[in-house]
Amino acid sequence: MTSPRERLAGQQAELLKALLAGGDAPAGFDADRLRIEANVLRNKQSRLAAYLRPDLAEALGDRFAALFREYSTTHPKTDSIRARAYADAFGTWLVERGEVPKPKRGLSTWAPWRGGLRRRRS
Repeated sequence: MTSPRERLAGQQAELLKALLAGGDAPAGFDADRLRIEANVLRNKQSRLAAYLRPDLAEALGDRFAALFREYSTTHPKTDSIRARAYADAFGTWLVERGEVPKPKRGLSTWAPWRGGLRRRRS
């Protein structure tokens, strides 16, 4: 027998799967409303990823949104990964699929502004 806390955790997991990973709507939820909300969340994640990785958005152009949707459905973001790391993981996934070329000096050079402003050497 499961405790009320365990049942609630299971229900929350089902809801998150429906919202973030294309899962079925849990009992008691309107599937159409969840689909709409899932689209809103994916669009928000896509905009954030494009903001954090403008190099990818520029390289992919009109394909960015569709590829991000595919990635985010098969690799849902969890609370254990920060938005920048998630956007970087999307970039790695794109390289592995051949959608964008591998950076010449490794993945960390995609976003040179990541470390903040750099001081000029005198």
